[in-house]
Amino acid sequence: MQLEKKLSELPKDPGVYFHKDKKGQIIYIGKAANLRNRVRQYFQASRYRDPKTDALVQEIADIEWITVDSEIDALFLEAEQVRRYLPRYNILLRDDKSTAYVRIDYKSNHPTVTVTRRPLDDGAEYFGPYFAAGAVRRALHYLRRAFPYSTHVRNIPKRACLQYHLGLCPGLEENKTELQEYRKNLRKLMQYLRGERSKLIREVEKDMIKASKSQDFENAVHLRNQLFAIKGLSKQVVFSDKEFMDISKDLGLQGLAELLGLSETPRRVEGYDISHMSGTDNVASMVVFTNGIPDKAAYRKFKMRLPGNNDFAHMNETITRRLGEKNRKDWGLPNLFLIDGGKGQLSSAIEARDAAGFSKLPMIGLAKREEEIVISRDASSVMLNRDYAAKNNAILTQDDSYIRVLLPKSSHIVKLLQRIRDESHRFAVSYHSVLKTKRQTASLLDDIPGIGPATRKKLLRSFGSMRSVSHASEWDLSRVIGKQKAAIVSQYLRTSKP
Repeated sequence: MQLEKKLSELPKDPGVYFHKDKKGQIIYIGKAANLRNRVRQYFQASRYRDPKTDALVQEIADIEWITVDSEIDALFLEAEQVRRYLPRYNILLRDDKSTAYVRIDYKSNHPTVTVTRRPLDDGAEYFGPYFAAGAVRRALHYLRRAFPYSTHVRNIPKRACLQYHLGLCPGLEENKTELQEYRKNLRKLMQYLRGERSKLIREVEKDMIKASKSQDFENAVHLRNQLFAIKGLSKQVVFSDKEFMDISKDLGLQGLAELLGLSETPRRVEGYDISHMSGTDNVASMVVFTNGIPDKAAYRKFKMRLPGNNDFAHMNETITRRLGEKNRKDWGLPNLFLIDGGKGQLSSAIEARDAAGFSKLPMIGLAKREEEIVISRDASSVMLNRDYAAKNNAILTQDDSYIRVLLPKSSHIVKLLQRIRDESHRFAVSYHSVLKTKRQTASLLDDIPGIGPATRKKLLRSFGSMRSVSHASEWDLSRVIGKQKAAIVSQYLRTSKP
């Protein structure tokens, strides 16, 4: 009965839909150009369904959805929601091809935008994964009209290509566009892919007015055309069958604000984690989720100044540095801090926050073992909504100082907080691994007298690892760095071996 009512309420707008089972667990997430038509197709008796889809339909007990402005928005929103909830049928129902990613090598001297199935740790920005590679390519086709980009990965033409003359490529080959301006354009494209559609439109409008007032009419016309192209994306058909990711429609953010009694929905949530190996190579991560979507350009990492194995002290140092005057000015302030850990980590973070003079900034923890939300009674700057907690089957455990909130694992709030916490953990571990590898591979070479950074870099690049350098003969070393330096390195490495 409830399902029939939901089916009758489905809008005809593009959007993302969530199929849920009897336990309230999201089991499938899909996108649609027309939510009403697409979702109702699942329940048409005359429509053929393969066995896997039929199994899915048998489990559907409830449906939720988020409407967006265009099919392109739905495509990118679906990817983030799948990563957050990890529904089992999104894996079972896709074909045997790997997922697709949008790759933007923003930092290179000739940045390109491509679609790949294998993301690498190569310094490029990756967006995805997406299950429909064809739809992603069609979406990029329309986005290219608003944000011209190059696709010349290997063979860069000597003259401006046909795509440049069609207004789809920046024409870096003949310096038709300055690299700085091209990167500025790519930042706008990445902003769109992260879901910041309305913010982007406001910024383009602001730049257009500014250019017009300064009588830079050529640039003003370019920005006007770009603005029309962005707004016109809602008319494009990407897959057939109100702002993008408006936070009022993000079920996790909306529930989090209600549970914590926040005065407004937390637009910017920052997650923090500490990573180290027995007290060495201590690092901290700060990840940022804007409107429920990862904002990777805003991620930051901290190399700890305090030595030793002390997560509490390191968390205190991290929040102290985060709330320093320069960082506040450059990064702004979050609407909510999420600390990875229980009472100890949270209390250390709160102490640093209060010492910096920002005691009113909401701050909570997420304990790993049971995924409990940890709240300080007097210092978290939130007001727990007990009625909402009871309504959503939360179990409250409390003492004189702290309240722990255990929500069902299927809760939108838990899924959102897990996503932020896991991302902060991943980012911290990746930075720790970089420092650890750097220390392990370069430590011996650093101690050799007369061997500078350029020579160390040349050795590691030629031999691949410190282990290969240590096993190389003096003759092999001489071919790379010359006889004199090779003799010094070879002698030092021989005497250093146990």
